Amino acid sequence: MNDNPPPAPAAQPRRTPHAATLVLATALLAGGATGLAPAQATAPTDTLITVAQDGSGDHTTVQAAIDAVPENNTTETTISVAPGTYRELVHIPSDKPHIRLTGTGDSPADVTIVYDNSAGTATPEGGTYGTSGSATFMADADDFRASNLTIANDFDEIAHADQEGHQAVALRTRADRVVLDTVVVTGDQDTLLLDSASQDVQGRVHITDSTIQGNVDFIFGRATAVITDSVIEVTQRPDGTSAGYVTAPSTAPQFPGFLITDSTITGDVADDTYYLGRPWHAGGNASLDPQTTIRDTELGAAVRDTPWTDMSGFSWRDDRFAEYHNTGPGSGPASDDRPHLTDEQAAAAEPADWLGDWTP
Repeated sequence: MNDNPPPAPAAQPRRTPHAATLVLATALLAGGATGLAPAQATAPTDTLITVAQDGSGDHTTVQAAIDAVPENNTTETTISVAPGTYRELVHIPSDKPHIRLTGTGDSPADVTIVYDNSAGTATPEGGTYGTSGSATFMADADDFRASNLTIANDFDEIAHADQEGHQAVALRTRADRVVLDTVVVTGDQDTLLLDSASQDVQGRVHITDSTIQGNVDFIFGRATAVITDSVIEVTQRPDGTSAGYVTAPSTAPQFPGFLITDSTITGDVADDTYYLGRPWHAGGNASLDPQTTIRDTELGAAVRDTPWTDMSGFSWRDDRFAEYHNTGPGSGPASDDRPHLTDEQAAAAEPADWLGDWTP
């Protein structure tokens, strides 16, 4: 506290102008008939776009709001989404950075973006979507932030039992400096794909105060991701059985992979039925060096005593899998089947070490 005069009020986010407003503004800036001098240039201000299904906002769908964001945007654009269930596919292309998507409800459950494509779902053009293309929400632009909403894939595996390709992604990120804060990401197989633009480009993701639900490889990809203060919930398979894998990293050797810290891994499933992870060498690429580190986290009884396993002919022992100071009934002492970081190694395995020069 001090006795200095209070600062001037901060500029409020501007809303997307209607066409008539743009025409009038153009005329005023032109001078001439109005007799007014052209306005001096001012610094760009943040933009607010609203979405509401009842028509009370700027748009009725999330994708329409994203389409309204200019390409190569240089200022933060907030897309504020009113409560409702939005059954649509959403894509933020790589040339639309600085988007912040936020639900205005009392909890993430109040705003849900959901669809039901799977890897084997037929596309209108012929062929199938594939795993990556099945995502309900695709965030391919840098500096994307989402908060206070749910992103889901509700593909029905039982109804499509004869279909190949049951992977069904809820959220795919393929960008750098992505923040997910107080979100729920839910599905069954391959729920959350944390990726990057290419193997040689780092995509950093920070997830906090969130819930991630699934059963098979449901946190996967090559991104550098920190998941903290969150709940990772393993769920039963659609047929009621308990079996699965929490993570399937496909990390390039020059980057860190997944760091789960100060979180909880739990679920209403049978004891000793879920692996913490397995190495995904995407496309059979032996040069990858998948990494998952889980530390200072409570592990429920669902976690197996031997928490890591092989995948597609690649041994987890040849890659980077470790724990440190975990607790709960699913935790266990260090062994050949359960590597633990030393204190010295753990000191270099903090969120800041993963995220480098970026502070979310």
